[in-house]
Amino acid sequence: MASTTRTARPVIALDYPMSLGTFEKYDDAQRAVDYLSDEEFAVQNCMIVGTELKQVERVTGRLTYARAALAGAASGAWMGLFVGLLLGLFSNGGSWLVAVLTGVLFGVVFGIALGLAGYAATGGRRDFTSVSQVVATRYEVLVEHKLLAQAQELLQRMPNRPQSAL
Repeated sequence: MASTTRTARPVIALDYPMSLGTFEKYDDAQRAVDYLSDEEFAVQNCMIVGTELKQVERVTGRLTYARAALAGAASGAWMGLFVGLLLGLFSNGGSWLVAVLTGVLFGVVFGIALGLAGYAATGGRRDFTSVSQVVATRYEVLVEHKLLAQAQELLQRMPNRPQSAL
């Protein structure tokens, strides 16, 4: 019996995508695809692709030994609570509360120690806290090549069409 090997096609891929338009804002790209959907275009043949990616880091505050210790204590308390609850499940009688409180206490102590050690290890090279996010600068709407002309025709009729389209 002969076996055939089938390669799975990725769910988010199109066979031969072609550019319908590039937009400065995601909302504009979304509006264009929504308009195509309203016009009963087969939008399952469309993709919105973020391009020209950049990483944005927002500084949220200064980092000090006190803040490092506090953050360590908080995360340690949660970890200790989890371990304490697990130990408390297997304890008998009223000793489950003792197991939980002991877990939280040890978690806080170890969390403070690890938080301070981690901050000290940076050697003052990063004395701030931040959050990072990768964002796209532009958004390109891609359409399956067989349907590109139809999509272009429909998008030409779109009222208040975003300037950067087509």
